Amino acid sequence: MPVALLMEAPDWNPRKPFDLRERLFEFGLLIIRISQFLHTRGAVAGALSYQILKSGTSAGANYEEADDGSSPRDAVAKKKIVLRELKESRWRLRLVRAAGFLTAEHDPVIKESDELVRIVARIIGKHQSGL
Repeated sequence: MPVALLMEAPDWNPRKPFDLRERLFEFGLLIIRISQFLHTRGAVAGALSYQILKSGTSAGANYEEADDGSSPRDAVAKKKIVLRELKESRWRLRLVRAAGFLTAEHDPVIKESDELVRIVARIIGKHQSGL
């Protein structure tokens, strides 16, 4: 899809598939679009977009990797990395919103980051109680 079409899309509401892998994939796509949008907002927003892009897209990749943990503890450790990346994404999204680089129309993306943090934290809690 051409970059211009991604930036013009007015719908920032995330798809929320039941499968967490798919939901993290959809979140990654939103993060890519946010990064592209931030590049239209000036040098500081563009610089911050790289950090958001890195943490927001690595969450899903790390969740995929968690399946290959060598033990249940290793899988939990990898899911903790996912949680850290999601928390970083949430913090940076809130920061660029508070700085005025994002608008209220982007709030659903920030809300999705918060929901994903809660979901992954709950999954980790359930796995740790079973160890």
